[in-house]
Amino acid sequence: MSTFKAPKGTYDLIPPYSAKYLAVRDAISGPLRKSGYGYVETPGFEDVNLFARGVGESTDIVTKEMYAFETKGGDKLALRPEGTASVLRAALEASLHKQGNLPVKLWYSGSYYRYERPQKGRYRHFSQVGAEAIGAEDPALDAELIILADQAYRSLGLRNFRILLNSLGDKECRPVYREALQTFLRGLDLDEETLRRAEINPLRVLDDKRESVQKQLVGAPLLRDYLCDACKAYHEEVRALITAAGVAFEDDAKLVRGLDYYTRTTFEFVHDGLGSQSAVGGGGRYDGLSEMIGGPALPSVGWALGVDRTVLALEAEGVELDIPATTSVFAVALGEEARRVLFGKVTELRKAGVAADFSFGGKGLKGSMKDANRSGARFALVAGERDLAEGVVQLKDMEAGEQEPVALDALVDTVRAKLA
Repeated sequence: MSTFKAPKGTYDLIPPYSAKYLAVRDAISGPLRKSGYGYVETPGFEDVNLFARGVGESTDIVTKEMYAFETKGGDKLALRPEGTASVLRAALEASLHKQGNLPVKLWYSGSYYRYERPQKGRYRHFSQVGAEAIGAEDPALDAELIILADQAYRSLGLRNFRILLNSLGDKECRPVYREALQTFLRGLDLDEETLRRAEINPLRVLDDKRESVQKQLVGAPLLRDYLCDACKAYHEEVRALITAAGVAFEDDAKLVRGLDYYTRTTFEFVHDGLGSQSAVGGGGRYDGLSEMIGGPALPSVGWALGVDRTVLALEAEGVELDIPATTSVFAVALGEEARRVLFGKVTELRKAGVAADFSFGGKGLKGSMKDANRSGARFALVAGERDLAEGVVQLKDMEAGEQEPVALDALVDTVRAKLA
């Protein structure tokens, strides 16, 4: 037993369970890679002000959940709590927006960190796949991202998820709503911290999960009643495009998400089989974020989907992913000469694109065949001195239990043909 354990609220991914995570990441990124999105990877930590400005100083993420620290050199950094601000920073730093091909379409995958009370579906270290389309204000772009996320989930076999959709307006109409909402909130019996938050960003109060607060929010003014004509038209076009694509959604007038940078389109993917942590992903448009972090005006939209919660959603629905065995051929050598020969054949098979493994550690036939069974390999290669003298190896079909001799010089082609 090791002296050390994974920190509270974190987890290790180990085989075979880790294969689910790899499959989910691949499925989520698949539609993006076929739709013009290029891969981007950013550091695990950034200047703390990148998140304070972008995510919002009134958010729980910045005030309570962010891992912030000062380096020996005096730099104030934070482990990234989300991906959008980092990806936008990277795009601006590389001047991708100046290359004349807008929007800049990027996807990413990685680990993120928030200091939260650990529970199932909520971790202090978690994994996401995200997508950002930077530099274009187009309802078709918003619709595209929602449709691609829907395709990704359905490709995994998920069915019992819902898409919640709302509009948060823009700098023209939101100030009027903000004032109306603040007036309403000032009349409620709220604690001092919540009232302070209402003065900074009243929309954050709508996202408060406490029942005592939610009860008082009944009758609160709704942003949809304050949208300007341009925002109404934009939102209706997003709705029409999603509907035409056959993607079902629900209008949710109270949906605001947990970050300050959202404007206009905002959406969330929820799964009712996950209990209180029902959100499996979400996103929206963030037209002013670039300017918040010192860049030019670059209207943008994106989302992030939780790999951890997607795996939990699959388990809640009883969906078993079709994950191929990591090994197709497992070699079992009997004797030193056979070890040298079969080790060489395993290397040849790998070069030919066949997933192959070898029985290491000098085990006997019984122990080595147990390893072959555990590997999930379709075939086992077995050879001893007599086989080598005849120039063959025994190829055993682990599913059918049948075995046949195969000439050494024809082994690679024979195996590839049988696996095709």
